This record gives sequence, C-alpha cells and structure tokens, in this order.
Amino acid sequence: MSDIRKVEGYEHLVKDMETKAIINTDRDAYEKAKKRALAAQAQRDEIRSTTREINNLKCEMHEIKSLLKELVGKQ
Repeated sequence: MSDIRKVEGYEHLVKDMETKAIINTDRDAYEKAKKRALAAQAQRDEIRSTTREINNLKCEMHEIKSLLKELVGKQ
C-alpha cells in the first residue's frame, strides 16, 4: 500500500510518496472542475455546429448565385 502524506500548508492536497504524485482530495473542487470541462466542451461543440451551418449556408448561397447567373445569361 502507498505511503500518503499531507502537503504542508494545503488542506486538500496529499502526496503519494511512492509515485510522488500530488493528489487533490477536495471532491467539491473536482466536481466543479468536471462541470466546467463539460460546459466548455458543450460550448466548443455548439461553435463547431454553428460553423458547419454557416458553411452549409455559404455553399447554398453560392449555388443559388450560380443558378441566377446561369438564368440571367440565358436571356
């Protein structure tokens, strides 16, 4: 089993003496960080989705413009 010691001056930090890892034991902070990460991911997904929509609209507008030019050219 690992030897774990409190980090001096930090209430929620411990150090695993075998791996030298510093571990935050504050579960509330961990849950908040997970929620922030999920919210950030959702925001990135929304931006990606909106960018795809804009690009699709650009393509459709280009197609409409080409068709209009073709119609005007035939007259």
